[in-house]
Amino acid sequence: MRIEDILKINANISLPKSVIVNVLYTNGLINAELNKALKPSDVSLQQFNVLRILRGQNGVAASLSDVQERMITKMSNTTRLVDKLIKKGLVEKQINKKNKRKIDISITAEGLSFLSDIDILIENKEVEMVSALSDKEATELIRLLSKLRLIAD
Repeated sequence: MRIEDILKINANISLPKSVIVNVLYTNGLINAELNKALKPSDVSLQQFNVLRILRGQNGVAASLSDVQERMITKMSNTTRLVDKLIKKGLVEKQINKKNKRKIDISITAEGLSFLSDIDILIENKEVEMVSALSDKEATELIRLLSKLRLIAD
């Protein structure tokens, strides 16, 4: 279905505007579906992203700026996300031994266990959402989105 029909836009919109509106609208749908899948686990998509980043550190603590840099959605409230994960026992923070002004963040054993439980849930949701595309189409979509990111950088 055309984005103009979905959003009930009566006027003709330019091709560039249609591309951007389609990407933004689809991004919103994907985020909503992933957040809905995570809701029973009581974590947001952003919190899940922080946990995956910390797991990827393989036991090495990360600074807050390292986490922010690697976030899928860049935001200024990473501190708040980390604090919520600390309250849930999934993450811990310590003062950096070399630089007392920095905080080291690491995932706990409970956080690793939690992630292994919800990884399958998210993987299944991702497969479901992309199932309408063939492997060739999915690869082409990745290539095209990569081209758009080059323009945005």
